[in-house]
Amino acid sequence: MSHYQAPLRDMRFVIHELVGSTPICALPAYADCDAELIDAVLEEAARFAGDVLSPLNPVGDRDGARWLAGADGKGEVRTAAGFAEAYGQFAAGGWMALPCPPDYGGQGLPRLLAVAVSEMWKSANLSFSHVITLTHGAIEALLIAGSDALKATWLPRLVSGEWTGTMNITEPQAGSDLAAIACRAVPQADGSYRISGQKIFITYGDHDMAANIAHLVLARTPDAPAGVKGLSLFLVPKFILDESGNPGEHNGVYCTSIEHKLGVHGSPTTTLVHGDHGGSTGYLIGQLGRGLEIMFVMMNSARLSVGTEGLGVAQRAWQLASEYAKDRVQGTDVSQKSGERVAIVRHPDVRRLLMTQRSHTEAIRALAYTIAALQDIAHQSPDAAARDAAHRRVELLTPVLKGWSTESAVELTSLAIQIFGGMGFVEETGIAQYMRDARITPIYEGTTAIQAADLAGRKIARDGGKVLATLIADMHGDAARLQDSGHATLAAIGARLGASLGHLEAATAALLEKMRTQPAAGLVVAEPFLKLLATVVGGWLMGKAAQIATQAIAAGSTDPFYREKIVSAKFYADHILTHSSGLQATVEADNALLLELADEAF
Repeated sequence: MSHYQAPLRDMRFVIHELVGSTPICALPAYADCDAELIDAVLEEAARFAGDVLSPLNPVGDRDGARWLAGADGKGEVRTAAGFAEAYGQFAAGGWMALPCPPDYGGQGLPRLLAVAVSEMWKSANLSFSHVITLTHGAIEALLIAGSDALKATWLPRLVSGEWTGTMNITEPQAGSDLAAIACRAVPQADGSYRISGQKIFITYGDHDMAANIAHLVLARTPDAPAGVKGLSLFLVPKFILDESGNPGEHNGVYCTSIEHKLGVHGSPTTTLVHGDHGGSTGYLIGQLGRGLEIMFVMMNSARLSVGTEGLGVAQRAWQLASEYAKDRVQGTDVSQKSGERVAIVRHPDVRRLLMTQRSHTEAIRALAYTIAALQDIAHQSPDAAARDAAHRRVELLTPVLKGWSTESAVELTSLAIQIFGGMGFVEETGIAQYMRDARITPIYEGTTAIQAADLAGRKIARDGGKVLATLIADMHGDAARLQDSGHATLAAIGARLGASLGHLEAATAALLEKMRTQPAAGLVVAEPFLKLLATVVGGWLMGKAAQIATQAIAAGSTDPFYREKIVSAKFYADHILTHSSGLQATVEADNALLLELADEAF
C-alpha cells in the first residue's frame, strides 16, 4: 500500500481560486501571509504527512495503544511504536503553533491554511491527529477564559506542543446528557480545587508523547445548582508544576484502562479517575458555573476538526481505491470489441463509484475551507458588520459540515471497499482500516442527531431562518449566473442547482412550521434536512468551482485539472445534487404515526 500523497492541486485551487486567499491575507492579523507562504507551508506539511505520519497509520491500527497496570491501579499508556518519535518531530517543526497567536509563541497563520494542513494530518494518520485536535481545543478555551496566570504558565508550552491537552466531559452516567455530570470540585484554601470523580472516553487522556497533559475537566462545586448551569471548568495537570514551572509530582489523576475499539486503535481512549489516590488538584478556568460555555469553545473547534476528519479519511480512501482501480486487471472494456483485458478503472460502474467519491470529497473540502475562511473574517476583520455576518454563517454551517462530512466518510469509505471487491474485505490491503476509523466520526463531538437538532433548533428555528435565507439568496444569485453563462455545461449545473434550491426553500418552510407547532415532528426530519442543506451547499460550491475552471480554460490554461474539475462538478450535479427532491419530500412528510407508535413496537 502506498503512502499518503496530499491533493495539493485541489487544495491550492480551493484556497486561492474558490475561497480566495487574497482577501484573507489582506486582514491586518495576516499581513505577513501571502500565496507563496501558503504554498510553501502546504508543501512541507504534505511531506511530513506522507513521509512521517502515513507509514505509522497501519502500525497504529495493528498494534494500537497499550495500557500498563501500575501499583494500586495507577496505570499509564504507551502509544504504538513510532508515535512518540513522530510527535517529537511534529512539535519541533512548529506544527502545533501554526494557527496559534504570536503572543504565546504561535505563528498566527490563517485558519484557512490551518484547516488544509489539518486535513493532511487526518488523511495520513487519523489516530495521531487526535492529540493535535484536543490540544488546539484546550488552547482556544484558555485563550478565551483563562486567567493571566494560567495563560502565562500553560499556553506557551501547549502552543509549542511540549505539553498536550484533553477534554474531560463524559462520565459513565452522562454521555450527551451533560446535566447528569457528577464529578466534584471542592475549593481549597490556596485557591485551587480538589477534583474527584471518573471520566470516560477521554482521548489521549494518558500517553508517552509529551512531558505533561492539561486536562480540562467539567465538574461541580458543592453548592452548585443542578443541571448544566452548575458546571464549572478546571485545568487539572497530569503533573503538578514545581517552582520552576516544570512538571513535578504526579497529580491525583490516573488512567485505569483504555478502550478496545472498532477503529482508531492508535489513539488511546482512556478512563481517568480523579481523586482515588489523594485527589487531583485543579485550577478554575473562567467563572464558576460558566464551564459549559467555555467547553463549547473546545467542542465547536473540535466539530470543525472532526468535519475535517471526515474529509481526510474520505480523501485517502478515494486515493487508495483510485490506485487499485488503475492496477487491477479484470474483464474487458465494453466499449471495445477486441476482448483485451483491462484495468477495472475502464469499467463504467467503477468510474461511477470513483467519481462519486471524488466529487463528494471535493465538495466537502470546499465547504470546510469556506467555513475556515469565514472564521478568519469573523475573528480578524476590522469591519464589525463583516465579522457579525461571517460569525452567523459559521454558526449555521459548522453542524452541517460535521454531520455531512462524517456520515459521508462512512459511505465513501464503503464505496472504496466495494472497488477493491473481496480484497477490500480482508486486512491485507489496508482499505478496511479507513471504514473502521471513519465510523467514530459521526458519533463523537456530538452525534449527527445532535448536529441536526442544533441546526434545526438553534440555527434555523430560533431566528426564523433569516441567516439561512441570506445564504439561499447568495446561492440563487450564483445559480442564475451559471444559467446565464452561455456555457452549456455550466448552464446545466445552474439549472440543477436552481431546482435544488427550490427543494431547499420548500423544505425549510416545512421544517420551520414543524419546529413551531410540534418540535418532535421537526426533530424527526432534522437529519434529512441537514443532509439536504449540505447537498445543496456542496452543489453551489462545485458550481462556482466549475465556473472558475471554465474561465481559466477560456483564458488559455491547458492544465488538465480544470477540465477534470468541470467534469467533477457536472457529475455532482447529476448524481448527488439530484437527491434534493427526495430529501425535500422526507422533510415535508407527516410523521404523526411514527410519533404515536408505542415504545414496545421498536
